[in-house]
Amino acid sequence: MKSNKKNSPSYIEPLSLSEELARTVLDSLSAHIAILGANGVILETNRAWRNFSVESGMPPGFEYRGINYLSVCDATTGSDADIARHVADGIRAVINGEIKEFLFDYPCHSKDSKHWYYMRAIRMSAEEPIRVVVSHEEITDLKLTEAALRKSRAALEEQKQSLEEANIALKVLLKQREDDRLELEKKVLSNVKELILPYVEKLKNSRLRPKDRTLAEIIETHLNDIISPLLQKFTHAKILLTPQEMQVAALVKDGKTSKEIADILNVSEATVNFHRKNLRDKFGLKGKQANLRSYLLSIS
Repeated sequence: MKSNKKNSPSYIEPLSLSEELARTVLDSLSAHIAILGANGVILETNRAWRNFSVESGMPPGFEYRGINYLSVCDATTGSDADIARHVADGIRAVINGEIKEFLFDYPCHSKDSKHWYYMRAIRMSAEEPIRVVVSHEEITDLKLTEAALRKSRAALEEQKQSLEEANIALKVLLKQREDDRLELEKKVLSNVKELILPYVEKLKNSRLRPKDRTLAEIIETHLNDIISPLLQKFTHAKILLTPQEMQVAALVKDGKTSKEIADILNVSEATVNFHRKNLRDKFGLKGKQANLRSYLLSIS
């Protein structure tokens, strides 16, 4: 009597061409893949899954087929229990058709190094029999990169905060400097008006020789130039005037004629007219029917 090999407990039916192709494709993938049945039992694994199990301490050739993946997750205890139950609930939802796919990333650290994996469970398109493909892909490099980016972002945020604080401090210092400048200008103006000009006025009213009186008037004119709002206007507008042009401008504004200005400054009338021409040029009045004194009064 001939023996029937198909009835032998150790008999494995040869794969069809399509099954051989499917296994070749599964074994070529880097992800750790297991195919589950409707009750969560592992029907097939790929080479990456089996190699990883050996690296994790399982004996070579350990057979995963027939093990219930969901039962293993449910029975997990310790620090990984919550993760395992979350995975089991997600796979059950895929099996029952409640969701199309379940995605989850989780840590799986060893004693020597840290590792993270990305899990995906998806149901095959055929209605029956129910098959769910579970894949685990290592994403350690991605996680480390994300951590490095978060660290860099935190460092940049800290630098930004530091710069903002420095900017605020600089603004405070600049404001203080501006206040100090204004206070100094106020003191200079006050001192010149209250402590110097009164004595110059007394000097002018005393018995002086004509030449000395002229010198006193020149001193008074120069002091008035220093405290003149007109001079400050020129400075702020960045109009560059020579000292004598400033003197002439101040006297023109006061209504002095060229002859009077010449007598006060002890220069020729031609020199005064030369300065008046330069002032018109610098103020943009050249070729315009505009009065120099009226202009100076308008900006003072």
